[in-house]
Amino acid sequence: MSNIRFGFVLLIIVTVVVWMSAFIVHEKELAIKFKLGEIVESDFKPGLYFQIPIINNVLKFDSRILTLDTPSERFLTSEKKNVIVDSFVKWRISDPKTYYTSTGGDERRAIARMASIINDELKSQIGAKTMREVISGERAMIMQVVTDNAGVKIRDLGIELIDVRVKKVELPENVSVNVYRRMATERQTVAKKFRSRGEEQAKQIRANADRQREEILAEAYRKSEEIRGQGDALAAKTYADSYNQDKDFYSFTRSLRAYENAFGNNQDLIVLSPDSDFFKFFKDSKSK
Repeated sequence: MSNIRFGFVLLIIVTVVVWMSAFIVHEKELAIKFKLGEIVESDFKPGLYFQIPIINNVLKFDSRILTLDTPSERFLTSEKKNVIVDSFVKWRISDPKTYYTSTGGDERRAIARMASIINDELKSQIGAKTMREVISGERAMIMQVVTDNAGVKIRDLGIELIDVRVKKVELPENVSVNVYRRMATERQTVAKKFRSRGEEQAKQIRANADRQREEILAEAYRKSEEIRGQGDALAAKTYADSYNQDKDFYSFTRSLRAYENAFGNNQDLIVLSPDSDFFKFFKDSKSK
């Protein structure tokens, strides 16, 4: 019975020793192995490893790309004008041994030193540019230069600088109000110019349209008069031809039409001499 108990205790001791001796390095981790406080190994691949308890200890770091979102900073341009720059940084630990010896493995200390280096580079680059260059065209180049220059210095911390990105560049509030007011005034001036130009063009278009309208009406009137003249000539010719075919009948039908028009209304009153030619068909029996 005592042997069984001894074996059970021994198994527990061995299990605890093995558990304390083994450690696992995952894909997203970097590890440093120490021996009595001194680094003995730092190039671990993902897998299972062993150590001597008490004598050895292991410190692990995150190997993934991390983000440093820095607070907004105020910088001076080459024109001595203040701009407020909001940026962020992508970085990761590339050399865990160098990272530990330079920062003590303290991420807050590493971030503070890294932010200081990047701010110095931003100050240098923005200080060499005008406000217009910083806000618009030169921003991409500024970020690339800061990434390259700061990356060389930060490499001494065992850190790889992936990228530095400027999220936005703003002016101080008092300056922004003046700039926006000036921009609004400039836009209003431009808008007035466009409106004036548009009104001038509208007048020209209306004048041209009125002129074309008058020309079209005049041409239409000319053609209508020409057609009317041709119609009158044709009518006159038709009447003349009819008259030449039978003068008496033509004269009679014309008189009947005249009588119809003259006596169509009971209220009509005509004062004529009885011997007038107008009544010749009333008194001339031969004409009947």
